Amino acid sequence: MESNNAYAGTMMTGQILTALRQIAQAIDLHSRYLEKNYSITGPQLIVLQVVRQNKMISIGKVAAEMSLNISTVTGIVARLEKKNLLTRTRCAKDKRRFLLNLTGEGEHFLQTAPQPVQEQFLTRFEGLENWEKNMILSSLQRLVDLMQAPDSAMAPSGVVRDSNELNARPGIELLYDPGPQNL
Repeated sequence: MESNNAYAGTMMTGQILTALRQIAQAIDLHSRYLEKNYSITGPQLIVLQVVRQNKMISIGKVAAEMSLNISTVTGIVARLEKKNLLTRTRCAKDKRRFLLNLTGEGEHFLQTAPQPVQEQFLTRFEGLENWEKNMILSSLQRLVDLMQAPDSAMAPSGVVRDSNELNARPGIELLYDPGPQNL
């Protein structure tokens, strides 16, 4: 009986890893589509959207909101600056910090830009019942918890360490309160 449980657990782990690879592949394919048709990647589009929502935001805050390293976001910002979609301005109060803002071209681009994820996903996800959306969200949050590096030095700054921290982030909230989570 115990070996059946171990086998079932191994099978399920394999299925989970396959599903994660399929999600990563779908994100990568959509990013390539954006690059080919709009000359922008998914992460670049998300940075532009974050900057639009938070006028004059620092690179560090963008990195925290996207759960990326500051160095990664700095590279994305440099490419967006070359495309004249945003500007980097030195902060008057703290000369070490730069604040980001959209250019007119960046604002125009976002008015005509596609979503950073597939429209098909958005349409299907919005069609789900709230309990299904919350189940998917809590399952993904739990997966993030399980996959976090045990040594905090290994993870990028701004990375969410547990789902409670994720729920506390602006713009991320459960659609209803499911009560205590016993996952």
